[in-house]
This record gives sequence, C-alpha cells and structure tokens, in this order.
Amino acid sequence: MNKAQLVEAIADKLGGRQQAAEAVDAVLDAIVRATVAGDRVSVTGFGSFEKVDRPARYARNPQTGERVRVKKTSVPRFRAGQGFKDLVSGSKKLPRGGEVAVKKAPKGSLTGGATATVKKAAAKKATTKAAAAKKTTATAKKTTAKKTTATAKKTTAKKTTAKKTTGAAKTAAAKKTTAKKATAKKAPAKKATAKKAPAKKSTARTTAKKTAARTR
Repeated sequence: MNKAQLVEAIADKLGGRQQAAEAVDAVLDAIVRATVAGDRVSVTGFGSFEKVDRPARYARNPQTGERVRVKKTSVPRFRAGQGFKDLVSGSKKLPRGGEVAVKKAPKGSLTGGATATVKKAAAKKATTKAAAAKKTTATAKKTTAKKTTATAKKTTAKKTTAKKTTGAAKTAAAKKTTAKKATAKKAPAKKATAKKAPAKKSTARTTAKKTAARTR
C-alpha cells in the first residue's frame, strides 16, 4: 500500500479524499519533524519513532568485498508496539469491521516533546491557513478601495474640468456680447460727426466769398 492507497482507505472515514490527504500529510509531517528534532514519538499499541546516532565504523562493499569507512550518521528507527506485534504474529486476531483496537496511552506515558511538537505542527497549519485567508480578504478590500477612490477622483476631476470649461465659455460669451453692444453704441456717434463735417466746409467757403467781395 502506497500513500495514495492509504488516503483512499481512510477517505470514507474522514468525509472525503481531500480531508484524508490533509490528515495523512499532517500526521507524517508532525512525526518527521519531531524525529528530526530528536524527540521520540510514541503511540501506545502501535509503535514509536526515534532518532538513533550511529558512530563511525568500517563496513564491506558487498560487490567488491573492499573495506570501506562509514562516517558518523543519524538514522530514524521505528519500533513496533506490543499490540502491533501481536496482531502481526497472529496471537491476536484483527477485528472484522471497524478500526483496530489500540490501547489508549495512560496519562504521562507519551513523550512530552513529541506530543507538544504534534500539537504545535497542527496549530501552525491552522494559523497559516487563517493568516492566508485574512491576507487575501485584506488585499481584496484594499484593491477595491483603491479602485473606488481612483474612479471617484477621476469623476470629480472631470466634473471640475467641465465646470471650469462651462464657466470660461460663459465669461467669453458675456465679454463678446458686451463688446458688440459697446461697438453698436459708438457707431452712430461717428456717423453723426461725419455728417457735420460738410457743414464746416460750407461755412469756410462762404467766409472766403465774403472776403473776396470786400476786397473787390
């Protein structure tokens, strides 16, 4: 059975394949992190996971028979619990339906560090999901607010420009009207002056004739 088959096997019990996959991932991640940190993960009736240090040693290459030095290293180790051993050996029979009966761990039997690590891992995942959801909501709200503000500013700017243009047009029209009226009033005065000019010339001619007659 591989991981995908394991997920399928417990999907019905957890309400769906997605929930089963998340549960398997969370459990495996918590076990791996605790073991790497040096904590012992113990599940009563099933087994325990722990980190074991191997000192430097000499070994033989199985293909060539040559003696090879192996460096110091750490390896994970799983030790099956007594309940698990009994079921595998056949001294106890598996139940026909339901879950395998595993004894509950007595209080204080589990390693505190491993239990705390498992709980912390689950809490971190929940916190990360909640934080991601909050960030998404906040980003969406900010984007909407920015778009609304920008649209409002553009609309206000357009209205202001339109008002200024209308006001300028009205002022220009008023100035043109005033100029036309002033020109219309001044025009008759010029015409009257032009008509009076011939009268002056006639007076000058009469005076000249009188002067010539007296001279004679």
